[in-house]
Amino acid sequence: MSGADRLNRAQANAVAELLRIAPVADRLGELFAAAGHRLFLVGGSVRDALRGELGHDLDFTTDARPDDIEAILRSVTPAVWTIGKEFGTVGCRVDEPAGGGPEANGAVVSWVIEVTTFRSDVYVSDSRKPQVRFGDTLEGDLVRRDFTVNAMAVELPGHRFVDPYGGLAHLAAEVIDTPGTPEQSFNDDPLRMMRAARFTSQLMFTPAPRVIAAMSAMAERIAIVSAERVRDELSKLVLTDRPRAGLGLLVHTGLAERVLPELPALRLERDEHHRHKDVYEHSLTVLEQAIDLESRLSEQPDLVSRLAALLHDIGKPATRRFEAAGKVSFHHHDVVGAKLARKRLTALRYSADQVAAVSELIELHLRFHGYGDGHWTDSAVRRYVRDAGDQLERLHVLTRADCTTRNKGKADRLRRAYDNLEARIDELAAEEELASLRPDLDGTQIMAILGIGPGREVGEAYRFLLELRIEEGPLGPERAAEALRAWWAARDTATPR
Repeated sequence: MSGADRLNRAQANAVAELLRIAPVADRLGELFAAAGHRLFLVGGSVRDALRGELGHDLDFTTDARPDDIEAILRSVTPAVWTIGKEFGTVGCRVDEPAGGGPEANGAVVSWVIEVTTFRSDVYVSDSRKPQVRFGDTLEGDLVRRDFTVNAMAVELPGHRFVDPYGGLAHLAAEVIDTPGTPEQSFNDDPLRMMRAARFTSQLMFTPAPRVIAAMSAMAERIAIVSAERVRDELSKLVLTDRPRAGLGLLVHTGLAERVLPELPALRLERDEHHRHKDVYEHSLTVLEQAIDLESRLSEQPDLVSRLAALLHDIGKPATRRFEAAGKVSFHHHDVVGAKLARKRLTALRYSADQVAAVSELIELHLRFHGYGDGHWTDSAVRRYVRDAGDQLERLHVLTRADCTTRNKGKADRLRRAYDNLEARIDELAAEEELASLRPDLDGTQIMAILGIGPGREVGEAYRFLLELRIEEGPLGPERAAEALRAWWAARDTATPR
């Protein structure tokens, strides 16, 4: 079969696949046509349908202007939103029987639909936001799209397949390329360079050589894109099933130097055990292993856990020291790395909760190795749980993922040691309610026993009792009160008058 025949067969299969889309697509096409407009299913919806991965989000483009789009959608459903209307996009939700007919037995599918006026957005040289321009033709809209695999369309309701830039061939070849030149595409919106990295991982496609060359030559242009847009694209990349390839492309092209410079800096640093090519490769492996362990977490995929895994060793470049006998140390890289992560993630406009969680995990990621012999006292277990707080499950994942040694014996010992730690946490949690570790007396009781009012001394007493609780376990109110009075008397005697 010739190449042309294969494409024709693929196109016929594409149309057949798209015919199985929810009836709402054809219904919308008929309404737009009745109003004198053209409607096309477009972009990722077409790409995913061809891959057999169509979800419940449908993207359409049209020659209709936003007011007309809104009017048509409101004739279909009351669930219409206009938050993106100034940019040409109106969205809605349409519920219809699963399978499109009464045989669905009452099951309902909710379709999230966005319809956008033909666009031809562009950045000017000194702008951090694209200028929104409405277009008049489908071809003009498609050529402005990021990649050819996202520049295919299907006209509705007639199901005419439109592919002016070879997207179907690139989809079959698993290649990421641009409809026009990469330089023009990335000049129009520099964020597309990061999107190329994301699709490299998300689709597991290979960027065309000219795309890689343009990304490398134009990497500095990412600086005009807002931190929020960079953050969102980076997060989407990290949340893919296999982010290594996309992150590698960011590093290879120099984009990472502009958006996450701590990552490429790791390429220069060998880890202290010399078991890996470098700390950069180790960090990517830890990320992959953390993803494999995500079933332990309530949220999947988990952005905080993945960012912590990727960045857990970023303090090593700043703390590397050459010791005797050719050894290398990275003392306190956990603390330094936590500070670096906090600064970088804040600059990228991650939320305060995300920044705090990631930096806390990085700061704690070596804590387990302080008890590397596997013999955990009750007080050590309590302190570990107290310090991890609500990040304990994520810390379990990060600590386990951080073992990348090729020494099977060592890996088995570390795994058994951590199994033992988790077992001890479970045992003590059942006995002592570790999840809400508190002293045996609260602030009101402390003030009553010591005969003092609110102030700094109550906090000191509370911390004393909490340490006592960690070291000795639950004491009960009477023994705690006795220990508190003894501590207060010793403190009062030691305090200069």
